Amino acid sequence: MTTPETPDSPATPADDIARIRESAARLGVQLDEEGALQWLAAIAAEPSTDGDIVAHESGTFGHRISMLDFAPRDLERFRRIGQVVEVTGPEGVVESALALSGSAAQSKIQSFPGDCDYFQRLNIKAATREEACRIMADTMRAAARRTSTGDAFQFLEAKLGSYPADCEHGGWPRKKGSPITWTPEEVEVERVELLLADGTVQTLTWQEAALDPGWCKLDWVVADPARKALSNASNVIDVTWEGPDGEIVALDGYLDAYFQEVYLDADAMPTFAKVAQFVSDDALDDYVERLEEEVRKYLTKQLNYGKAAKRMYNIFRLSGRHLDAAYVRELFDEPATILYQVWSLISTLDNATQPGSSIPIDAVRDQADALMLQVIQMLDGDEEAEIVSALLGLRRTLEDQTAGERRTAEVEAAQARVINLVNTFFRDKLEGVPTIRDYIRAMQEEHA
Repeated sequence: MTTPETPDSPATPADDIARIRESAARLGVQLDEEGALQWLAAIAAEPSTDGDIVAHESGTFGHRISMLDFAPRDLERFRRIGQVVEVTGPEGVVESALALSGSAAQSKIQSFPGDCDYFQRLNIKAATREEACRIMADTMRAAARRTSTGDAFQFLEAKLGSYPADCEHGGWPRKKGSPITWTPEEVEVERVELLLADGTVQTLTWQEAALDPGWCKLDWVVADPARKALSNASNVIDVTWEGPDGEIVALDGYLDAYFQEVYLDADAMPTFAKVAQFVSDDALDDYVERLEEEVRKYLTKQLNYGKAAKRMYNIFRLSGRHLDAAYVRELFDEPATILYQVWSLISTLDNATQPGSSIPIDAVRDQADALMLQVIQMLDGDEEAEIVSALLGLRRTLEDQTAGERRTAEVEAAQARVINLVNTFFRDKLEGVPTIRDYIRAMQEEHA
């Protein structure tokens, strides 16, 4: 039995670990006690005199809390993919600091990460905001065209600008203000055609969209022949304009915080430092609030307890709920969490085999076979049989690029089987801890 925490008897690290051990044992979660204790001590430590940004001997750097979860074992692979996804421009005009984000930046604890997520600070020096927007548009389009097709990559889509009205685009309804999604063909011709509610067609050019850029993002499928692996890779680009007076402002009106990135090149430190000094003093509170909006969405409207868990971990570790964070941290190394990766990679396989894709079909077969092997190694019983059966059917369908509706149905069926198991696992493990259960309930009640 642990000692109750009172003003006269504060909890010790041993007490904290005992509480986590009790929850983990009750819920069947394997606990790395030594690792958890080291993490709790490190996250509670005061920042150094040099501040919260720390450098690693691997040449990476980031916020000290982010660096606690990063291991450089796959760094060369991430740097290789980074050469595909990074947006570059004229020297002396465009400055870049490319980082890992999401599960890729938490390689020490996420044994089965999903996609390869990147985040880039793109600082543009220009006389006017309009010129900065033009340069941004040119550099993003050049990056998309440069990586349109190849044996190791396939460009999928871009996000630039916001829909000016409720409309239909590419056969899909779109809401006013949501990010515009550009196909490779639309990026090439530099325009999209939007069907408005009154039946008229509005043409919006790439350069026009860039004047109010909103959320800027580029997406690819990338192949790693040596590892026989495919991944979805994305680059979220935070574009800033540096005026002649040295003032730096975000072109989308919000300068992103830096609490989840691991920057890949120490040479980018000056660019990062220059831009980061303009981040709002309320950046941490704003960042947590944004994450909570996403958690609320994944606990209610788009049920995905796996995605909710990943965001809850970041919220807990940044808002002082270190015990809850330490427990959630242990979940990411559980064998069942491979299903989260399987769920993500089903979309990757689908993207890699769309008509016109340059990704070799052998790479798709290898990835599907590797997923089945991992499922067999990690799971057993009905769960294993169900997922392997779904992957076998999906593998056959993906090789037929003309499968049409049958292909879509197979993809959706396979993902539905996997996400049901993912949701059950994370829901049971999260709600088994009273403090986390209360947090989830509060989120869901706010939405009701």
